[in-house]
Amino acid sequence: MTPGARRALAAASRLFYERGIHAVGVDLIAAEAGVTKKTLYDRFGSKEQIVVEYLADRDERWRAYVTERLEHAGPGSVERVLAVFDASKSWMDENSSKGCSMVNAHAEISDPAHPAYAIIAGQKEWMLQLFTDLAPGSARSLMLLHEGALVAHGLRIFPDPIGHARDQAAELLATPPEIP
Repeated sequence: MTPGARRALAAASRLFYERGIHAVGVDLIAAEAGVTKKTLYDRFGSKEQIVVEYLADRDERWRAYVTERLEHAGPGSVERVLAVFDASKSWMDENSSKGCSMVNAHAEISDPAHPAYAIIAGQKEWMLQLFTDLAPGSARSLMLLHEGALVAHGLRIFPDPIGHARDQAAELLATPPEIP
């Protein structure tokens, strides 16, 4: 990727996250990156492709971030699940004051035919599979706690929603399953 294309993707990423995908046009991305619209179209082909690359980059960085945290977590499934919540909290504090970029993008891109949709859904499928691998009987509940916490974080309705969800996850995992 050329330096201009890297600047353009960095500018687009920041602008899409801060303002929303539909609110940001290629003119603004080009101006913020100090490149021409021709450079954007030569490198990316369309705004749609810039969105795809923005989300793909964010997804790749997120997966690497969680994977690294899991490598340093204890061996038990509870410790590893809680490490996911800890990773989410630190990621949000460092990178995501407005909540989950995939959830935010889905609010604007809900058409499964859009090329970015597969990235959005793919990340959430990956998260569900991660929770399934870590705690099969509680995976869906853990996913709901996690995703709800990310949304609450972005909305700032109450302090530390991810910490609260982490505590709820610990309680869930400490409770023996009911036998029907």
